[in-house]
Amino acid sequence: MKVFWIRSGHWVRTRALIFALFFEIWMPLGVIGNGVSQNTNVSSSNPRVLNVGVLFTLDSVIGRSAQPAILAAVDDVNADNSVLTGTKLKLILHDTNCSGFLGTVEAMQMMEDEVVAAIGPQSSGIAHVISHVINELHIPLLSFGATDPTLSALQYPYFVRTTQSDHFQMNAIADMVDYFGWREVVAIFVDDDNGRSGISALSDALAKKRARISYKAAFSPGSPNSVISELLVSINLMESRVYIVHVNPDTGLSVFSLAKKLQMMSSGYVWIATDWLPSFLDSFETNSPDIMNQLQGVVALRHHTPDSDLKKIFVSKWKGLKYKKSSSFNSYALYAYDSVWLAARALDTFLKEGGHISFSTDPKLRENNGSILHLKSLRVFNGGEQLLQTIKRMNFTGVSGRIQFGDDRNLIHPAYDILNIGGTGTRRIGYWSNHSGLSTIAPENLYTKPLNASPNNHLYSVIWPGEVTSVPRGWVFPHNGKPLQIVVPNRVSYKAFVSKDKNPPGVKGYCIDVFEAALNLLPYPVPRTYILYGDGKDTPEYSNLVYEVSQNKYDAAVGDITIVTNRTKIVDFTQPFMESGLVVVTVVNEEKSSPWAFLRPFTVQMWAVTAIFFIFVGAVVWILEHRTNEEFRGPPRQQLITIFWFSFSTMFFSHKENTVSTLGRLVLIIWLFVVLIINSSYTASLTSILTVQQLTSKIEGIDSLISGTDAIGVQEGSFALNYLINELSIAASRIIKLKNQEEYADALRRGPGNGGVAAIVDELPYVELFLAGTNCIFRTVGQEFTKSGWGFAFQRDSPLAVDLSTAILQLSENGDLQKIHDKWLSRTECSMSLNQVDVNQLSLSSFWGLFLICGIACFIALSIFFFRVLFQYRRFTPETQPEVEDIEPVRTRRLSRTTSFIHFVDKKEAEIKGKLKRKASENKQASQSSEAHLDSPP
Repeated sequence: MKVFWIRSGHWVRTRALIFALFFEIWMPLGVIGNGVSQNTNVSSSNPRVLNVGVLFTLDSVIGRSAQPAILAAVDDVNADNSVLTGTKLKLILHDTNCSGFLGTVEAMQMMEDEVVAAIGPQSSGIAHVISHVINELHIPLLSFGATDPTLSALQYPYFVRTTQSDHFQMNAIADMVDYFGWREVVAIFVDDDNGRSGISALSDALAKKRARISYKAAFSPGSPNSVISELLVSINLMESRVYIVHVNPDTGLSVFSLAKKLQMMSSGYVWIATDWLPSFLDSFETNSPDIMNQLQGVVALRHHTPDSDLKKIFVSKWKGLKYKKSSSFNSYALYAYDSVWLAARALDTFLKEGGHISFSTDPKLRENNGSILHLKSLRVFNGGEQLLQTIKRMNFTGVSGRIQFGDDRNLIHPAYDILNIGGTGTRRIGYWSNHSGLSTIAPENLYTKPLNASPNNHLYSVIWPGEVTSVPRGWVFPHNGKPLQIVVPNRVSYKAFVSKDKNPPGVKGYCIDVFEAALNLLPYPVPRTYILYGDGKDTPEYSNLVYEVSQNKYDAAVGDITIVTNRTKIVDFTQPFMESGLVVVTVVNEEKSSPWAFLRPFTVQMWAVTAIFFIFVGAVVWILEHRTNEEFRGPPRQQLITIFWFSFSTMFFSHKENTVSTLGRLVLIIWLFVVLIINSSYTASLTSILTVQQLTSKIEGIDSLISGTDAIGVQEGSFALNYLINELSIAASRIIKLKNQEEYADALRRGPGNGGVAAIVDELPYVELFLAGTNCIFRTVGQEFTKSGWGFAFQRDSPLAVDLSTAILQLSENGDLQKIHDKWLSRTECSMSLNQVDVNQLSLSSFWGLFLICGIACFIALSIFFFRVLFQYRRFTPETQPEVEDIEPVRTRRLSRTTSFIHFVDKKEAEIKGKLKRKASENKQASQSSEAHLDSPP
């Protein structure tokens, strides 16, 4: 293997090149060593040597693992006769020496050597710069270390990432933050391209989980420990205790060593490190106890590389590598090894598909104004576009896993190991992949399963800093010496809810007691100071109070604050501790008794249907009993009277006629059951109407107020004012603001004609307290037309709002919330709502089932009756003589038959049966006589 190693700071020519760049003097390096391709226009189809450039920092955590892996990969490729047969790879190695400027210079020098592909760099900053160069020269750049998510943009088509993008790593961190229930984190990062882009991706990922970065703690590359220490001190004074550390592996440990000195590695803190930390730890077979002592409880992510035979072979070879500079290797060594094989396989396919290795001059690179930079020495790889497309469609298994690119030009199946550092090593607590999210099962075992078959998000237990196993809360009150500033409305009415107090804490009332009781249930103390809002002369505007909380003037607002839509957009509310809603209160008058009150229990429709069924059932019973019961026979006038008498007498169960037919008794039993239900319901409804006090009002509810023109009263400072104007389109000129209960009562008594109001619209808790102090002359009318509640308001994303919501639920479940309510608030002794007579009326909808059953029974009985009569009629009617000529008209004959049938039905059934028996006896005697005559001898 031929390797040209050009290291900054060691070769005089490189120093001369840097010097020349400053003085606009171009000193061409020429071709170094043997075997460099001399094909400047068109080379042979099977070149003997292919130049591949390699660019990264050799003396770094990543470089010390990547260099031996790359050299070993080149040896393996050149020794494999199945790949690039007859062609050898030659590496041209350049050292960026952890410098963006030197890295850019080295990259330009590497391009001068007519490389067909480049591997590296590990720095995202350098990758950004040289990506513009490789785009122009059409040289694919395979980077095993640049994880900046923005490098995947279409702006860099020749940049191919052979490791995982930080986009996926930040999604993994966001899933962990959501899994443990945190809502705010502090990001600690190096202020370079990789750091800024990674934290930007983290911010986007957290936003999808309704979390956020509360503070971005950035420090410049190479910052001294004093700067980092000051940064840690400042974030330690903040609320969040969840720290995301996204730095580079060469200087990242200083963050934890300083945090250890500042006692920020104790219980209550959460430290999550990106893959840089496992990259550092994995570079050594054993780490010093001092280093591990600084990292106790830290959670870190490492690139997940599936266990495979290829990986085991690579691990076994590592100890024998002569190029290695570290006792162990990290995941970047695996990606670097696979990057070489990716380039080799792609070049092999490129040549087999007829590709040619040739370079040409870029017409855009020309010298102007007498420049001597010799830009023409940078030549364009003519087959670069074809080689790039070949690389994108490669699909093989390497030591790091599957090497295959998706539509976004990232490796498919990104996954990470989630590690917990403790003792002298690390333990894996789970995995993350973009396929299954968090899991305790290796991702490669889940790729073949559908997403719904994957286990739910789950991780093994974590030992956090301070050797605690319970999940840290993730936030504390800021250590700035200031307690929570809690604003309380200074009410001038309804002081049972909240009011000023001379004794500590300076406020009292139902809302204050609920808030204090909820705070007592929290597992941590909450330092607080109550601040009254308002001058005490007028009730303050609650919307302004909430707005000032959203502007961070106050930390929270406690009081009778209604949760409405426009307020929830700017602050976070706790779980409601009091149900509320708007109702209408007005003056009511006692209704005088009416002489027609006995008609009110039923609606008009119910009365009509009941009367019809009384007559109908009487007629049915008469039809069924007429042929068999003497009490249902007689002159037509008597029979009509019998029908009506029998029908209505069943209402009182006083009918004197007895039913003798089976069908008649069946119908009567069912009808008497219906009458029993109707009588009972009528009696109960009439009793309620006559005994319960009936109150009336001109206002029936909110609809009456909307359609009317009378004045409406609202409480000063209440959201009801804006609701009536904006939502219900009630003119503002109709609305009168009222301060207290006395003004409520006075305005209602005077009425709209004397400068008062027709009704008051207010929230239910206030109305209950108001009615408790009246003599039941005011009532609510209509239904509660809004549903809401009272809650405590906090700044957006305040974790205290979530904890207090849980505490309020506990108060409700254990009964303490009701006890506080009973202590401060009393119920009115008279009914709040106005009794509506219409509600007590019984309609047909409550009884149609009974009428339906009765009607079906009558129909069935009539059907059986007429079938039986028809059968008897056909037996009773004599047969027509065939030899007699029928000279009667058809119409007359039909009328005759109908009349005959009606007369038959009108006859008594006993008489019909007697005639049928005599006829049957005569027919039998005639038959016997005929037989005797035939049997006698002639």
